[in-house]
Amino acid sequence: MDAKPKIAFLLMGFLLILGCATIPSEAPQLSAQLGTRISAVEAPHRRLLADFFNEKRRRVDEFIQEEWIPLFAKELFYDPAIADTWDEVVRSQEMGDRVKFILIAGPKLQKKINEKRLELIQPLDELERTIASRLKNEYDQMRAINNSLTSFLVSASKVEETRRRYLELVGISEKPFDDFINETDQAITELAGVGKTAQDIVKDAEAFKSKIEEIIKRIR
Repeated sequence: MDAKPKIAFLLMGFLLILGCATIPSEAPQLSAQLGTRISAVEAPHRRLLADFFNEKRRRVDEFIQEEWIPLFAKELFYDPAIADTWDEVVRSQEMGDRVKFILIAGPKLQKKINEKRLELIQPLDELERTIASRLKNEYDQMRAINNSLTSFLVSASKVEETRRRYLELVGISEKPFDDFINETDQAITELAGVGKTAQDIVKDAEAFKSKIEEIIKRIR
């Protein structure tokens, strides 16, 4: 996640040399090469972001399978109507009764599981899109600055006011992408912890949603 500040530092270095008496003939070519490098760095940066969120979605799926579904199933059979029906099915000698129960209850159970997964995955998806959009904007700004710098070097202008203006342009504020990533990682770790009570599982799922939504608000 350190590509942008490093590139911005290089851009500033190019701008600082404009205060010299002459501009090296290689400077415009080097600046153009830097523009190509910015795009080359962006692609793996975006892939790393996608891989990060894919792994977090996998962790959410593990939480649902290992923590939430067992709790949901346990609470389901606390329902007297469900428990009585299941007892009758178990006592029945008819295979058709058991198949019928599975055909009726199975889709309803799966629907609840899918709803819970969507409830936890959607905030992650939105957070990924938000960070990816901001990341793209940052790289677009760097390219725009680099294009302006290249044109500036080609023109061989060394007017102090112009040099200062370009230095100000390079001073793009760095958004704390690392902080967003670390906070998302921490939220997943807290969600997928082991040895929880039933109350903790429900509470942690709600806390996870709130944390992800808060990160999204801060990015925007």
